[in-house]
Amino acid sequence: MLKLGLIGTPIKQSLSPIIHQMAMKTLGIIGSYELIETAPEDLVDAIKYLKSNDYAGFNVTIPLKVPITLFLEEVDDIANLAGSVNTVKIAADKFLYGYNTDVFGFKMGFSEGQRRSLIGKKATILGTGGVSRAVVLALKELGIKNIEFYSGHLEKANELITFFKEKFPQISFEIKSYSSKMDLSSSACLINTTPLGTYGKYCGVSPVDEKALNSLKEEAIVYDLVYNPRTTELLRQAKNIGLTTISGIDMLIYQGLQSFSIWTGLTPPMEEIKKLVLQEIS
Repeated sequence: MLKLGLIGTPIKQSLSPIIHQMAMKTLGIIGSYELIETAPEDLVDAIKYLKSNDYAGFNVTIPLKVPITLFLEEVDDIANLAGSVNTVKIAADKFLYGYNTDVFGFKMGFSEGQRRSLIGKKATILGTGGVSRAVVLALKELGIKNIEFYSGHLEKANELITFFKEKFPQISFEIKSYSSKMDLSSSACLINTTPLGTYGKYCGVSPVDEKALNSLKEEAIVYDLVYNPRTTELLRQAKNIGLTTISGIDMLIYQGLQSFSIWTGLTPPMEEIKKLVLQEIS
């Protein structure tokens, strides 16, 4: 029996179990995908639990994507560049190997035409958590030449900027405080990597005000990594003024299915499973 799981907090509303159950069903695999609520101080205990109970691997979400790297034997090149891990494979010898499938999932959210439209442009990222690192790497691969961050934690943000300036000197990085006036007129893509807007206490909250959204050009893309609800307050506002929007559900599905491939060595039919998942949650 294939045993998989997700660690992080809060995760009770995660849709990952649906994605992996669909993948197992489609491929004829008997298994389970467990949600394991894990605060940072419980990370060591969670790892011990997963290793001692014969799990094949697990996903990692906020706020553990960076801390988990301290416990891994090895990480792949993408995870190393991104500086964060969202997928861990547990080998037969119980060694832990880290991967980052967020980069792949994020890029898959864009259509081919949208990807082309971003080449040489500027992107704005809201937040500086673990997933923002994967977003930077994906934007680099998409040809973005300028990235600005808005953050409420400038010290943490400056550490991130220093990290990426060394990794990608061909990209111009800048950091701004949320207290600054948000003029997004030069940005081709606004990306929310914060939890603002997600189901629960943040539901109905937008990380930016409507005045900031209105400063975006009409061809700009608003991409919210929050996937539950599928239409967040940010996306609702963006749609109301005619902007192109992308929900985090595509990223969630594609990064999850790539994780499944890493754990099993099998390639799930991604488009077929995506349709099944969307039918399940609609």
